[in-house]
Formats: sequence, C-alpha cells, structure tokens
Amino acid sequence: MQRNPVLDELAWRGLLHQHTEGLADLLGRGPVSAYAGFDPTARSLHVGNLIPVMGLTHLQRYGHRPIVLVGGGTGLIGDPSGRATERQLNTHETVEENLRAIQSQLEHFLDFSGSNAARVMNNADWLVPLRAIDFMRDVGKHFTVNYMMAKESVRSRLEGGISYTEFSYMLLQAYDYLELYRREGVRLQIGGSDQWGNITAGTELIRRAAGGEAHALTLPLVTTASGTKFGKTAAGAVWLDPAETTPYRFWQFWINTDDRDASKYLRYFTLLPRETIEPLDRATSEQPERREAQLALANEVTTRVHGAEAARVAAEVSGVLFGGTDPATLSLEALEALRGEMPFTDLEAAGAPALSRDDSRGVDVLELFVAARLVPSKGAARRLLEQGGLYVNGRRLAATDRHVGDDGLLPGRHLLLRKGAKDYALIRLRER
Repeated sequence: MQRNPVLDELAWRGLLHQHTEGLADLLGRGPVSAYAGFDPTARSLHVGNLIPVMGLTHLQRYGHRPIVLVGGGTGLIGDPSGRATERQLNTHETVEENLRAIQSQLEHFLDFSGSNAARVMNNADWLVPLRAIDFMRDVGKHFTVNYMMAKESVRSRLEGGISYTEFSYMLLQAYDYLELYRREGVRLQIGGSDQWGNITAGTELIRRAAGGEAHALTLPLVTTASGTKFGKTAAGAVWLDPAETTPYRFWQFWINTDDRDASKYLRYFTLLPRETIEPLDRATSEQPERREAQLALANEVTTRVHGAEAARVAAEVSGVLFGGTDPATLSLEALEALRGEMPFTDLEAAGAPALSRDDSRGVDVLELFVAARLVPSKGAARRLLEQGGLYVNGRRLAATDRHVGDDGLLPGRHLLLRKGAKDYALIRLRER
C-alpha cells in the first residue's frame, strides 16, 4: 500500500480507522479538498466532536484544504447513526442560532486564511430549495432499498423502528458530498467510524451521477478505559462553549483523564509531536502520581479552545483546590473564575449583610462563615473554630483567631473560606 505523510501522521496518533483504496495516491498527487460535517443540533460542539475537527486540522497542516459543512439543512432532521431512538426535530430558527455559534468555535482549530484556507459551508444552501421530485429522480434512483438497509446506521434501528425522515438521512448526506464535489472539487469526506456507510454512499453517488472518483476516511470513536462514555461528567456533557462548561471545568475534565487514556488522548486531541508525547508516555508509566501527561493534555486543549490565559487561570485554581498551592498566590483572574465554581457571597452587592468590624483587628470571623453560608449560626461557627475546623486563605484558624484584617485579604478584597476538608466558599468584603 502506498505511504502518505498525512495518513502516516494519523496512523501513529491512532486516528486512522478506515479509508477507501487509492486515498494515499490521491493525497500524494497534490492538495485535496476534504470535508467533515457537523449538524447544529446544539448551540455548541462538545469534546466528542473534536476527533473529526482534529482530522481536518491535520489535513490542513499537510497542505490540504478543509471544508466544514455545517448542516443547516440536515440539522432539521438529525443523523440516526449511533442512536437507538428518534431525534427531536429542531426549528429553523434554532438551527440557525446553533450554526452561528459552532462556526465561531471551529476558528480555534482551523486556519481560515492562506492558500489552503478553511471554509465553512451550510448545506441548507442547496437542501432547503431542493424539490422532492428532483431529489427522488436525481438521487434516489441511484440507491436501492436493499443497499440502504444494509448500512449499519439503518440496520441497527430496524427492530425498534426508524422513520422515513431518518431513513432518508443517508441520501441527504450523499447528496451533500455530490454538491461539494461539483461546487468545490471536494474529493474526500472524513467522519467517525459510525459514518462509514453514509460516507461511502456519497462516494457511490459521485461515481454514478458524476462519473467521478471520491474517497472516504473514518476516525475512531473515542472510548475510555474505565468504560464510561467519553465527554460525559456528573454534570453532563463537556461543551466547548464557556457558558455551558466553564474553562476551569473544561481544564479539570482533561486533568482527570485516566492514566490508561492519557497517552491516547495526547495523540488524539493535541498537536504535540511524537518527541514530546513519548517522554510523557514514559512519565505516566514510571511516575503516574505526577500526572505530567494529563497536565500537558489539559493545558494544550484548554489553550486551543479557550486561550492561554484561561488555561493558566484554570491551572492556578486547580493548584489551590487540589494541589496544596498557597491561596495567597491567587491572582484576581483566578479568584473571579472561582466565583463560578463554589458558593460566592458578594458583600458589595445591594442588600448584603453588614459584618461587625473592629477598626484595629478587622471583621468578625464567625460572621464571615455565617455570611458565606458555610455554617448556620455564629454558635456553630464558634464550635468549629474551637475544634480547628475553620480555614481562611488556606490557614487553619486557632481558637483565638476571631478577626481578619485588611492585610489578610486576597486581590479584589476576597477571602477563601473552608470548613473541614473540602467545603469551600468565596466571599468579597466591602470597602472600609
């Protein structure tokens, strides 16, 4: 089989699942336009969508031209692949709103300038005006029902039932490939391994309707060593939109990667070269407690999605909450990020309670913990203080520590309070 640099790159990263015969030869003849499709069924991509995005990223790095097809048309239906039940149909307005949000997220991965600039296209441009009679005559005639029922995405749904709407999705995706072939000269479609049937239906349609040659390449579906679904946490899916998953929680998702998955995910989700990743493989094997691979993974992916400053702040916050870092080192940006990750009380806000203050010693500690809602009363706070169970800015308070002065405040007049081992709260004091 002919070798090709980008296919070799995908192979050593574990990203090459399956491809059509002759693809290496096509890629070796010069720049190829390749596309991956994303249906805007949500306002944001999630981390599970990153595999095809990274596939396009690698293709572009080797000189090929990526096209992102955002399914403004097919998003009105939904792909049945990998699903046991029918999708809820979205309105045109919802799809358009989702489409705009997803386009902006993709700009963090793909270069939209230069000779092989990425391009975003919307299949609503040709699917919405498409007439049913024309579609059945020009596309449907090329596929037998037996051919469609043999595809895994359809066959797996036959027993439980599949609507004609989702049954026809394969033909719509095939038509997308034909349109991109005609409009942009696209010769390659990539997607998850569950998309093989849909993609090869497109290559078949191009062969029959246009007499052309087109190819398919699939990437692996991501699994976790522990058996949990990739991209899911106790709080739900891990989204690229910071309004849905904060940069800190995003960073924390990656830092919590199982040791057995860390090396694989470094290859899948970062652009780090082999000479950087392989020493991290050894570090995971020899000193797993240092979590060097997970740290590199969290920093790389968070930086790409949210920026270097967000990754730095997330690491700073994590260092205080889980790494034993002195809270006194927290920056104002890290403290502002913490507001969204733990109970926060802003005593600057209108209607906030006023605390007793001794001009020489500062505010009353017991009232601080009550105001932060870590304890129900001053009496409960006093008992915990006497037992050594209260902390301010990482320091355990002695029974005689009844006040906190301005010299003990963190940037922005914040205080990080802790009750016991892990009950945290952040509070911001009024100006004197």
